[in-house]
Amino acid sequence: MAVLKLFPTLVYCARLTGAAAGKIDARLLRECLQLRQDDPAGRKWSAGRYPGGYTSYGSAHRMHRMSPTFAALERAIDRHVARFASSLELDLAGRKLAMTDCWVNIMPRGTAHGLHLHPLSTISGTYYVKTPRGSPGLKLEDPRLERMMAAPPRRAAAARENRPWIVLPARAGGVVLFESWLRHEVPANPIAGERISISFNYSWF
Repeated sequence: MAVLKLFPTLVYCARLTGAAAGKIDARLLRECLQLRQDDPAGRKWSAGRYPGGYTSYGSAHRMHRMSPTFAALERAIDRHVARFASSLELDLAGRKLAMTDCWVNIMPRGTAHGLHLHPLSTISGTYYVKTPRGSPGLKLEDPRLERMMAAPPRRAAAARENRPWIVLPARAGGVVLFESWLRHEVPANPIAGERISISFNYSWF
């Protein structure tokens, strides 16, 4: 008898290393906060689609092309994306995965980011700039969940790979990568401190 684990969903978690680590975060934090202040279009977009918080997704979503600091972050993340693509055994046909979008998210108390995916991208991810104690993590959904029409609930102590939802802690300096079709959300921030992150997409076409 054999029980096979097939069709795994891979998620990559790491911390930035090298010269960029530690030096870039202070600059990123300043620029994220300054962008919110200087971006009335983004604040207006966020008021209707990101209640209580701020995201530059609707106004400045290519920050890696607008800021040398974000460009440095892109270069640091490139190496992690290459490793993750290797783990996925992607056949890129001689082409390179490239960052196409990069935007800021600021979540004060009560702000949530509903369940979604990133269409037309290959790999997506988040870099955490500021995560006060108690900040909500990244909640990932089992991609088979909508097909489990007659499945009993999982045991409370079920192994992580058998749970319908997994929450990955948000830790400043950490990067999380996943394939763009994987649905995810961020629950409402329960604390007074602002949770600040930078999200991005990579594509190969």
